Amino acid sequence: MTSYQLPSSGLEAVLENINLGVVVVDAECRVLFWNRFMVIHGGRLPDEAVGRSLFELFPDLPERWLRQRVRGVLTLGNLAFTTWQQRPHLFPFSGTRPITSQLSSMYQNCTFFPLHNGQGEPLAACIAVTDATDTAARQLELERLNALLEVEKEQQAKLIHRLEEAQAQLLQSEKMAAIGQLAAGVAHEINNPVGFVYSNLNSLRGYIDQLTALVDGLQAQVQACGNAQLIEACEALGRTSDYAFLREDTPVLLAESRDGLDRVKRIVKDLRDFSHVDNGEWQLADLHQGLDSTLNVIWSEVKFKAKVIKQYGELPPVQCIGAQINQVFLNLIVNAAQAIVEHGTITLRTGTLDDRVFVEIQDDGPGVAEDLARRIFEPFFTTKPVGKGTGLGLSVSYSIIERHNGVLSVSSPPEGGACFRIVMPCRQPAPS
Repeated sequence: MTSYQLPSSGLEAVLENINLGVVVVDAECRVLFWNRFMVIHGGRLPDEAVGRSLFELFPDLPERWLRQRVRGVLTLGNLAFTTWQQRPHLFPFSGTRPITSQLSSMYQNCTFFPLHNGQGEPLAACIAVTDATDTAARQLELERLNALLEVEKEQQAKLIHRLEEAQAQLLQSEKMAAIGQLAAGVAHEINNPVGFVYSNLNSLRGYIDQLTALVDGLQAQVQACGNAQLIEACEALGRTSDYAFLREDTPVLLAESRDGLDRVKRIVKDLRDFSHVDNGEWQLADLHQGLDSTLNVIWSEVKFKAKVIKQYGELPPVQCIGAQINQVFLNLIVNAAQAIVEHGTITLRTGTLDDRVFVEIQDDGPGVAEDLARRIFEPFFTTKPVGKGTGLGLSVSYSIIERHNGVLSVSSPPEGGACFRIVMPCRQPAPS
């Protein structure tokens, strides 16, 4: 077999010394020409390479792919290209920058083109190999840096989100602390006068009983004396003062007043219980009592907007931070009342799910659209007009339930309105 003859010695010198790998092969991928670049990196002299198959010289070459590429170039007479991104190491050459580069293999761009005879017929295929290691190193380093930037960007986004949540929780905590201090102060100020009014009312009831007994005794003595004129005068005084009505109605008034004071005492107790927002201890709590006390505290916000229906199931004591759970109840009930346009119904529903409990707060307002439901627990997100809401209540509530290893979700039932559902364990898992 004869080697392919180059047109001139000058061109051959150029091909020998150019900083490109130049390999000429026939249709069977036998080497016809092998320049100095290939000698340096391939480790074989031209006499050792010419006439031999590329796959004999380089057993790791992708034989099927390379044969198809050479056959396509010779058949169609077109150029073909491969880049280092597509096939980084066509030839298994070591890296050209072993000290400065982190790449241990040569990254290559290859061009395949046909060589024609005098009649324009494709005679052989030339493979020009370009060392793209420096370009690849810069590109890979840039990609590595971009990947690091993306990671830092994600971490920064997470940090910003955590900062927003922390700010939201801080603002809400400060708000609740202020409300708690105000409630505690109001409860204390109310409790003092209520105490002595309650005591005085009991004393007054005793005094009235004694006065009634005295008047009844005097009337009996007058009747017994037989003096008609005195008896008539006493009866006239009784009619003038409507003594019979007073004697009948006074105990009723005292009983109603005492019931009113009992109600005030219950409200004050609920205020004092709810005001302990800084109590961060995990305790076994009665969620029904928490719902009731919270409802009493915000009753003025609810009573003009909704009728409250309680559908309480059997609940065991739940391990939680009671003040925080009450804060969640407050946020959800107030939101339910504010969602109702004119007047509606708020349903409080509780029950158990194996070792978990659930609390549902449902209103019959306009409901929550699907696109809003995905964002409703985000910090500072609100559907209320500007100045009407901070967008913190639901976000803080979500975080509180999450810290209790529970789930807070929202749905729009078929009957309408919105239903916020809390599911949390009866006992918290042991810290790992």
